[in-house]
Amino acid sequence: MTRTMPGFVAALLLAVAVPALAGPPTDAVRASVDRALKVLEDPALKGEAHTAERRKQLREIANDLFDFEEMSRRALATHWRERTPEERQKFVGLFADLLESTYFAQIDTYSGGGSVRYGAENLQAEQATVRTTIVTAKGTEIPLDYRLLQKDGRWFVYDVSIEGVSLVNNYRAQFNQIIRTSSYQQLLQRLEKKAIPPPEANAAA
Repeated sequence: MTRTMPGFVAALLLAVAVPALAGPPTDAVRASVDRALKVLEDPALKGEAHTAERRKQLREIANDLFDFEEMSRRALATHWRERTPEERQKFVGLFADLLESTYFAQIDTYSGGGSVRYGAENLQAEQATVRTTIVTAKGTEIPLDYRLLQKDGRWFVYDVSIEGVSLVNNYRAQFNQIIRTSSYQQLLQRLEKKAIPPPEANAAA
């Protein structure tokens, strides 16, 4: 069965974290998980009337964990170098909005029942990989790895890999195809309309 990758990414914040010993990169991921769960489980933020506030707070949490500029640079690859500072700033905002529209909408469906296991942490200088396994309410195990960079003494996620498939690499392929077969402006128009299909990974149900 085909699974949507942002749905997998959302799964980490839909799960109950299982404590484990680890270093600062894992601590950074776990801290964001805990903050997101507090938002999702806050009785004062339940219901449709508070949807906007919930998503606002989730976006703030994501801004603290994810380096959207680094993700954008890697997703555009060689096309990033061709952009002006103003164009880059606009693209980062649109890409972050795209991730929010596919990512937070699924986080907002949180109903509990799952868990996440933190595995070994791979640390190399200013880069790290935090390996986790999502255990769904049905008992299905899904490998999910976070790739992080250290900047100014903090750790930020620049990519996630679901069952070995990179979210950034998937978007890079889509963006490159659109630019080469049409134009960069066409890519922007599709981002503004949220007309970019989410990457997919094949996995068993």
